[in-house]
Amino acid sequence: MSVRVGVVTFPGSLDDRDAVRAIRLAGAEPVPLWHGEKWLSDVAAVVLPGGFSYGDYLRCGAIARFSPAMESVIDGARNGLPVLGICNGFQVLCEAHLLPGALIRNAERRFVCRDQRIRIANAGTAWTADYADGQELVIPIKNIDGGYVAAERVLDELEGEGRVVARYLGANPNGSYRDIAGICNSAGNVVGLMPHPEHAIDPLTGPSADGLGFFSSVLTSLVSA
Repeated sequence: MSVRVGVVTFPGSLDDRDAVRAIRLAGAEPVPLWHGEKWLSDVAAVVLPGGFSYGDYLRCGAIARFSPAMESVIDGARNGLPVLGICNGFQVLCEAHLLPGALIRNAERRFVCRDQRIRIANAGTAWTADYADGQELVIPIKNIDGGYVAAERVLDELEGEGRVVARYLGANPNGSYRDIAGICNSAGNVVGLMPHPEHAIDPLTGPSADGLGFFSSVLTSLVSA
């Protein structure tokens, strides 16, 4: 029986179908989840996809955070449910206080869309287990509110606890503090990532297949748990 991984669709989600395809290629069963439904259909993990949930009104992810589906995601995450937030999903996780800090307007105030080099800084999370510490990847990035910010105390805490999951290599695309591209919670089951691994799962349609490991990693983590 295959592992069921849910993908939540909010009004304004753009990359939910891409996440579904990535999950399928990784060997799991993707389960579409609607933002207005609280029940998570007995999934073993959840992906919050990229896009512009609720038009990014108020702040990116600020309204999506209060959707019925997120009530269950928040409860599940606090009880060990693996949750991956990609781009807008990362913003939702910060608004839901499952991850610290915030994502703000890019330093150059421009939308950035390009292939981005990143380095895995923590291969011990539920979503990075199939990578090695220090492994370099090429994954697309596309955002205008992708600058990760947090108080110096929080940044030091993330560094000290090894909770920085990935860093940008080369030119920082959005002004994120300390070149942070992704972080996790203290348990390692919740990961927020600004680049889009679902767009790098097949060299035919992306710059590489480097992103597939994020989706296969959660299967590895669930099987070994």
